[in-house]
Amino acid sequence: MMKKIEADVIVVGGGPAGIVAAIAAGRQGVKTVLVERYGFVGGMSTAAMVYPWMTFHADSGEQVIRGIAQEIVDRLIERGGSPGHLRDTVGFVHTVTPYHPEIYQVVAVEMLREAGVELYLHSFVDEVEAADGTIRSVRITTKSGKIELAGRIFVDASGDADVAYLSGAETLKGRDGDSQAQPMTMKFRMRGVDLEQIKAYMLANPDNFYKKTPIDELPGLPLTGISGFYSEWQASGVPINRDQVLLFTGPADDEVLVNCTRVQGLDGTQVEDLTRAEEEGRKQVLLMAEFLKRDVPGFARASVSAVGTQIGIRETRRIVGLYALTKEDVVAGRKFEDAIARSGYPIDIHDPSGKGVTASWIAGDGTYDIPYRCLVSRNASNLLAAGRCISTTHEALATTRLTPSCMATGQAAGTAAALAVLDGVTPAEVNVARLREALIQEKAYL
Repeated sequence: MMKKIEADVIVVGGGPAGIVAAIAAGRQGVKTVLVERYGFVGGMSTAAMVYPWMTFHADSGEQVIRGIAQEIVDRLIERGGSPGHLRDTVGFVHTVTPYHPEIYQVVAVEMLREAGVELYLHSFVDEVEAADGTIRSVRITTKSGKIELAGRIFVDASGDADVAYLSGAETLKGRDGDSQAQPMTMKFRMRGVDLEQIKAYMLANPDNFYKKTPIDELPGLPLTGISGFYSEWQASGVPINRDQVLLFTGPADDEVLVNCTRVQGLDGTQVEDLTRAEEEGRKQVLLMAEFLKRDVPGFARASVSAVGTQIGIRETRRIVGLYALTKEDVVAGRKFEDAIARSGYPIDIHDPSGKGVTASWIAGDGTYDIPYRCLVSRNASNLLAAGRCISTTHEALATTRLTPSCMATGQAAGTAAALAVLDGVTPAEVNVARLREALIQEKAYL
């Protein structure tokens, strides 16, 4: 007979959104289970080396994402796992937040345990039992056999809207018309990089770097990111469909994270495509590393030190919620009465088929609201989403997918799930004023 476990809130996906959702629910005093397919938590931040976290701030310097996300940063600082929020020397956003992934994994699990969360690692959700628009349970495949997790409220923080999809709830994928999604990237780290040589080259050749790079401020800033090396890249002949080199420094002082590979035209929810993407991504890592060592100042003595456990995925499925955040909402800096999070990250679309990145900036105070309705499934009565798979358009997803925003929607989803349990209501019936008050009590910034 299949083992059965009952809980109030089941969170699927142990990435940044799922971690924060489970902590938030557990702190409200409800029995919470978190399911993660890998043997460690962290999601794209650890499995795919998405680094650094971008961004907790608006362009004005105002910190707009706080709460549990900031608690995690504070704990990392205490453990020597992060220098905190630093100026973005690419110039794309106000700050980036470097972190040590191994320390992050330990800190996150400690916070989950403190919140009373029951954690299941090495557990893959492959079945969802639902009837009449209500999810009854999810089934996980484990080394010890299948286990059924029955719950009252479910939070889909899988990144790919797996729970919604398997339950039969409505989902969307990619952009309108052709369903094409943003490309995947196999990220990797290199050690032995001379960052002082890179900074000197940037100061001497400012036109070879991104137009918003704060060159005048650079002498007094720690180098956190580099976008450019346009002339070297254009002359390289490397067969990767992009238009510039993008690097982020750390965690070590001779280390960079390389965000340059680009795998296009494949679907991150199809196993055949994912297999091809992993193969292509790892080939591109070697091509990119060879180019950097041969042609880019500061890399002559560098070598590859780590490659992502899996390819990084920017976009797959998302739920159809009670509201879909749009590009127009973001660029207008729209405010919502049911706001449960704010963000200052611009729209940042890596072209599904071309070389470039399309950016759209936020008007007004440089921030926009994410409404609670984007977290509530339209046709699964007890399902909330958090992180990359909340209800947005293809264009708006290009900002909500960033890690700090995922953490913020995770805190909202976990808190709402707990309130739904405590009040005996569905997520759509949660008192939004009470939800906002609970979030503010936990130091979220609305």
